[in-house]
Amino acid sequence: MEREEFVSRFGGVFEQSSWIAEGAWGHGIECEDIDLDSVYRAMVAIFRGGGAERQISVLRSHPDLAGRLALAGDLTPDSLAEQSSAGLDKCSEAELSEFKCLNRKYVEHFKFPFIIAVRGLNRQEILKIFRSRINNSKESEFKEAIKQVEKIAFLRLQEIFRDD
Repeated sequence: MEREEFVSRFGGVFEQSSWIAEGAWGHGIECEDIDLDSVYRAMVAIFRGGGAERQISVLRSHPDLAGRLALAGDLTPDSLAEQSSAGLDKCSEAELSEFKCLNRKYVEHFKFPFIIAVRGLNRQEILKIFRSRINNSKESEFKEAIKQVEKIAFLRLQEIFRDD
């Protein structure tokens, strides 16, 4: 696999952050070495090594859950599939109102959107977790958001390799 094909294939694993795939290509990935674990390790190394400013830019590239981009149909295909799998496209008016309120408060406090790997969760579980995490310290929530971004990346890579 050539660099351009690699970036095209894995560029969306970290939300709107193809720079991670670009960096991973030059981070010990060999043509015969392209498997789930090696790609994940290389991409996470680039993400972690990018520093706090670049990590925050990745966090900020994530859409709000059941937010305006979802309502307008402007999510990336991966985000759309993930949010739909959790039933976020079927929220009641009360749930949408709560998500909107929590999203606003969260971003005001933490300066990036609430991030959670939603696969395997339903919207009630997500709201419960959202309500509890909004009270975290900025430091612990930054660490949790990073952990969730890496989990989302792993799940997205699993999908890519499953489709092969």
